[in-house]
Amino acid sequence: MAVAIVGAGFSGAVVARELAEAGVNVEVFETRDHIGGNCFTERHECGTIVHVYGPHIFHTADQRVFDYISQFGEFVPFEHRVHATAGGRVYSLPINLLTVNQVFGTTFTPSEAEAFLASQSVPKGERTDLEAHGRSMLGDVLYELFFDGYTTKQWGSAPSELPASVLQRLPVRFNYDSSYFSHPIQAMPRLGYTPIFEQLLDHPRIDLHLNTAIDAAGLAGFDHAFWSGPVDAYFGYSLGRLRYRTLDFEEEVHDGDYQGCSVMNQTDLDVPFTRVTEFNYFTPWEHHDRTVIYREFSRDCGENDIPYYPLRLNEDGELLGRYLEAADQEPGVTFLGRLGTYRYLDMDVCIGEALDVAAEFLKKV
Repeated sequence: MAVAIVGAGFSGAVVARELAEAGVNVEVFETRDHIGGNCFTERHECGTIVHVYGPHIFHTADQRVFDYISQFGEFVPFEHRVHATAGGRVYSLPINLLTVNQVFGTTFTPSEAEAFLASQSVPKGERTDLEAHGRSMLGDVLYELFFDGYTTKQWGSAPSELPASVLQRLPVRFNYDSSYFSHPIQAMPRLGYTPIFEQLLDHPRIDLHLNTAIDAAGLAGFDHAFWSGPVDAYFGYSLGRLRYRTLDFEEEVHDGDYQGCSVMNQTDLDVPFTRVTEFNYFTPWEHHDRTVIYREFSRDCGENDIPYYPLRLNEDGELLGRYLEAADQEPGVTFLGRLGTYRYLDMDVCIGEALDVAAEFLKKV
């Protein structure tokens, strides 16, 4: 049996490994000159490990996924902490008791803060958009300070045009817990993500092709294909192009410490970038005299850009539905991953779904 896998990110690499371990010969096709997709990391000349396509922090509540991926590289416990520059001041994110007390100049207890935010709530009526949800959950002051401008920059749309699910990923805490994620497992790979992908794809039954694009016609000679590229690209954009956001990065190297934390969000609309990442903070077990930062700019994805985030706005629903229907009816092809299913997926979900997809496939062969 000959199987093709398009894409060497987590979805493609995990499926490739699982099939190879089961005795299936696999060919992996990757259009870029490296493995790892957007999780690709490399050593900068100043020594630090840089996440070339922006920061990726591993976090999960799925022990199965963590145990699996830990076979291919050592992970070190790591709690991601984010701060935000807003209105000329620096605050703790996600919104917690410290943030509330900082913004309002108060010394609220947890119960007092919860009651205060409830009093600030703006009824949303029947609206289901991000802005209505944000004002209902946080009140006008916190919503406008932290989310209105940032969301507009990140997604290129007014918050009133975005689904509430975009904001529902972020917690509001009535204690001083400043960890960005709530998952019980939070970690970073000691040597970066690229060595993990190297181990995943290091198998005699896996044949890797870098700098190699392949389309639906090129997959015809295989018994089965797994497609983790954009679902609309598989069909040659015949129904139209789904919309994505892409990112541009402005790199700088500085002596010593630049900003004092790993990520500093920039929530003011008049600041053109969304955040600044300082990569030395992702490997606190290392020490480097110089530091690398990325300023991150979000914009609409053009035809030759790397797609990062599926938009999935209301107006995208009809086109997406037509592509997903076509994908369901496509014989001999499994669509998976963030781009293949046009969903916003964290790394652990990609890995878990890839394990499940591989297991289902192997049951049938």
